Amino acid sequence: MNSLCQLLSKLLAAVLIGCVRLYQLLLSPIFGRQCRFQPTCSHYYIGAVEKYGPLRGTLKGLWRICRCNPFCRGGYDPP
Repeated sequence: MNSLCQLLSKLLAAVLIGCVRLYQLLLSPIFGRQCRFQPTCSHYYIGAVEKYGPLRGTLKGLWRICRCNPFCRGGYDPP
């Protein structure tokens, strides 16, 4: 049972990361460099999912995207 949960977690993480990679390939070049942080929000999301897993990594990635706005200074913020 535990190995099944780990397998599903890894599969979900791979799907989420694949979606972000598609975004990086197809949509990101259209909008140009908009992120105020280093690494960019999409790279941060991928790192967070790899480090914390699909659920917690997604929550951290969404929080980072919410903070990426004109009222935030940005800067270096690793996952």
